[in-house]
Amino acid sequence: MAESDWDTVTVLRKKGPSAAQAKSKQAIIAAQRKGDDVETSKKWSAGQNKQHTITNKTAKLDRETEELHHDRVSLEVGKVIQQSRPATAMTQKDLATKINEKPQVIADYESGKAIPSNQVMGEIERTLGVKLRGRDIGKPLDAAPQEEMRTKPRNQWVPS
Repeated sequence: MAESDWDTVTVLRKKGPSAAQAKSKQAIIAAQRKGDDVETSKKWSAGQNKQHTITNKTAKLDRETEELHHDRVSLEVGKVIQQSRPATAMTQKDLATKINEKPQVIADYESGKAIPSNQVMGEIERTLGVKLRGRDIGKPLDAAPQEEMRTKPRNQWVPS
């Protein structure tokens, strides 16, 4: 009884297959014969850094010509944004934070380099309170509907 020591534990374990051996066709077939669960999946572009490859779309963007080009934000809109920011005491970073965009996006819009997005333009309009789209670029956002309502006579209903 002195041989059985409760403090020492002996574990006998067979070393499992390496990753390469487990993925081989022979290992898969052997596992299927035993009845083990085998899951195989094909990874798309596995082992390659595909996030920075040049696709057909980016190649087309790079080959822009005067005939085939993407519309950019007009310089007039950029100037309106630049003039409206100090009126609301905002920097480019503050405005970008308010509309949940990067500061570089605001810089691109102000310099006229950005491809316009109606969603971003709408957020900037609401934040600054200035129209950036349509005919009345640079006018206050809420002033146009109020002026129309003041000039139009109201139809009054008279009970009979």
